[in-house]
Amino acid sequence: MSPRRALLLPLPLLFPLLLLLLLAACGGQEKTAPLPRGSTVLALGDSLTAGYGLEPGQAWPALLAAATGWRIVNAGVSGDTSAGGLARLPALLDANTPRLVLVALGGNDMLRHLPEDETRANLARIIAQARNRGAHVVLLAVPRPSIAGAVFRSLSDALFYDELAREQGVPLVAGALADVLSDPDLKLDQLHPNAEGQRRLAEKLFDALSRLGFAG
Repeated sequence: MSPRRALLLPLPLLFPLLLLLLLAACGGQEKTAPLPRGSTVLALGDSLTAGYGLEPGQAWPALLAAATGWRIVNAGVSGDTSAGGLARLPALLDANTPRLVLVALGGNDMLRHLPEDETRANLARIIAQARNRGAHVVLLAVPRPSIAGAVFRSLSDALFYDELAREQGVPLVAGALADVLSDPDLKLDQLHPNAEGQRRLAEKLFDALSRLGFAG
């Protein structure tokens, strides 16, 4: 329908039509241009990123680098918290100037029962610092520790990741870690993926980053 004809509609019909047109214009988020091979990407995380108990080449950052051709700096530190990642970030940004920062922190905060508000604030500052240095940011949701989830193989993401991603306007990779850590066959122990789990995680991240437009 042309704008001229729309203007001839009665007001009760015109307002819903204009609302639908507005929603259609805002609905689709434009995909990011793919990062070329050789681009530097920073993977900021804890033991899940470091590849606890495995060889460096078996951790998901190395596997994702092989799939994309990116230079991925594995900045995973076992036991690290969101506060630790925030403290380490400035030097990592200075040393690497990444085009993309993948943030996978908060699991140890939850294990230590640190206040959720502090975790969210730290992650928000990480996002802001990376953006201020010209990097894109993608947030990886971490499952909330749960005995019931572990027993019934149904871990789920902590809800604050989705809320934080919406507040900060950054893409969220949801469910990837939770899916892997819910499967005993993909785990080295109660908390960490084994080699196959890391491989499966790298596949999920590649698919998610492809949908977002970062990976070609």
